Amino acid sequence: MAIQVDTRDCAALSDADLDEMASLGGAFDIGVVSKAKEDWVLSTTARIDGVLHGIMFATLERIGGTPCVLLGLLSVKRTAKRDQVRKGLMGEAYHRALMAFPDEDVVVGTRFVKPDGLEAFKQLADIIPRPGHRAVGEERAWGRRLAKRFGVDNTYDEQSFVVKTNGQSGFFDHESLRPDKIGTDIVAQFTAVNIKKGGALIVHGWTMAEDLVKLGAR
Repeated sequence: MAIQVDTRDCAALSDADLDEMASLGGAFDIGVVSKAKEDWVLSTTARIDGVLHGIMFATLERIGGTPCVLLGLLSVKRTAKRDQVRKGLMGEAYHRALMAFPDEDVVVGTRFVKPDGLEAFKQLADIIPRPGHRAVGEERAWGRRLAKRFGVDNTYDEQSFVVKTNGQSGFFDHESLRPDKIGTDIVAQFTAVNIKKGGALIVHGWTMAEDLVKLGAR
């Protein structure tokens, strides 16, 4: 089964489109999806045989001159095909980045509430935060920049990269098919994330220009 991925401007989404996205069965209701339409620029859907299996709201922009892929909201339907759908959505994000920022290194950032979604960042370099690494000044500065861009800087802790409350206006909503394979050190990064209070972890990584050529290829 081939996955069909399509990207449109958020402004082109209809009420019917938003209703379909909200009925995906993930973490986001119609209110969150509707707000994502207003907050982000690009909307991507992933379908299998015409049936919606994943959505992504994102923006390609420069922060302080540095090209960035900002994943505001991503959700994958809980089926046996979820890994392929996740890869399809991320592949589209990388392709768009390659078209927008050829020959440049790119920052990729988003929010997570559980460690499962970090599978999507395995191909990135210098992921922050990561187990066993003490973040330095510029790495912490990127956390602050992303927290401000996501509109959650009021409750953001730059030492832990954790948004303490009200940080779930969008995040990477994915459940792993192999949760038992997630490293205990990865899981430990989320001990300070209080999901019930709207907590989230802001994570970013880099894709070098030469790697982006491969990641974004079609």
